[in-house]
Amino acid sequence: MRTKTFAAAVLLAAASLTLSACDSGGDEPVAAVSEEAGSDRAATVLDKPFEKPDLVLTDTKGEKYDLRAATAGRPTLVYFGYTHCPDVCPLTMSNLAVAKKRLPQAEQDKLRVVFVTTDPERDTSAELGTWLKGIDSDFVGLTGEFDTIQAGARTLGISIDPPHKDKNGKIVSMHGTQVIAFSPKTDAGYVLYGEDAGPDDYLKDLPRLIKGEKP
Repeated sequence: MRTKTFAAAVLLAAASLTLSACDSGGDEPVAAVSEEAGSDRAATVLDKPFEKPDLVLTDTKGEKYDLRAATAGRPTLVYFGYTHCPDVCPLTMSNLAVAKKRLPQAEQDKLRVVFVTTDPERDTSAELGTWLKGIDSDFVGLTGEFDTIQAGARTLGISIDPPHKDKNGKIVSMHGTQVIAFSPKTDAGYVLYGEDAGPDDYLKDLPRLIKGEKP
């Protein structure tokens, strides 16, 4: 294994080239990653995992959801995005849903997939619930105060800008497009995926991630 140390902002920006209003940037902590020579894996394994964000938000039922408490000891995938995204966000969540549905039922039951909105003013609990129902009704959708969400994402090296109107008057949300996998053994975020990861990439890795192993 070859170990390299990168600034997380550089590493994550490289993993998050976007198709529309999704972006990553800013000064973030340094993260060390391991790369295997000749590896074609979509996953990037962090030598120094991220701590799970201390986020207490609202779920699609309008109830309080403590991310750390609710997902403690469970394999968890976290993604920040918004329901009005025209491409990257629905594609990423659909890829995760396809991969999940191809797992044995016992593994599906263990996995938690959490979608945290970057556009909470429009993405109410009801809006998130309707949107996620069309992808996978078991996915968790969270909304809340923008500042709280932005701070939680920042601890993972993911930048989120406040939603704004583009030159055409359309509201867009600029955000990093990484999926972060958290170990059921340590509850730390030790693997990340960029937007190029497809269903087969996730399906290849999920059995190991669910066990808390490196992909």
